[in-house]
Amino acid sequence: MEAFLVSFATVGIAEMGDRTQLLSLMLAAHYRRAWPIIAGVLCATIANHLLAGLIGVRLGRFLTPAMLDAAVGISLIAMALWALRPDTLEPATGARPAGAFIATLVAFFVAEIGDKTQIATVALAAAYSRLFAVVAGTTAGMLLANVPVIFIGKAFAERLPVRALRRVASALFLLLGVLFIYRAWSHTIHSG
Repeated sequence: MEAFLVSFATVGIAEMGDRTQLLSLMLAAHYRRAWPIIAGVLCATIANHLLAGLIGVRLGRFLTPAMLDAAVGISLIAMALWALRPDTLEPATGARPAGAFIATLVAFFVAEIGDKTQIATVALAAAYSRLFAVVAGTTAGMLLANVPVIFIGKAFAERLPVRALRRVASALFLLLGVLFIYRAWSHTIHSG
């Protein structure tokens, strides 16, 4: 349960103001069809985060618990700094509409490559080695952050205090990072 909850919270927070949230807003404004967009976000996130989780679980097998906790802690602190930097979404040029679902599926999968939520999924899967719980948590966190934007659209996004959300997200990542580094330190003290 801890793996699901930490994954859910981490991605739900990381996604606030992220480029994929901006992508949700853009797709909702363009297609004006919430359910196909939500289905595209869901399928793309599961595919992307499952791949990231598999990589994380594989990496986790080669690292000691102290090394895993330290790596997750350091990555969460890096995400705390990254969360302070605003994301932008470059408009696509020359793209042909292929329907809301397909457009969302492809755009989301590609936008998530190398994104902080994908990197978090790798780190969390390595730390917890509970692939299903991590992917379910990160996917639920992604949906939590994007579904309101899809339904409410531009009016909601303009009212979001994005700067404040980034600061809160950064503080939470910093707190989680320190917690994981403390766990790494505890592993080292108790094993040596």
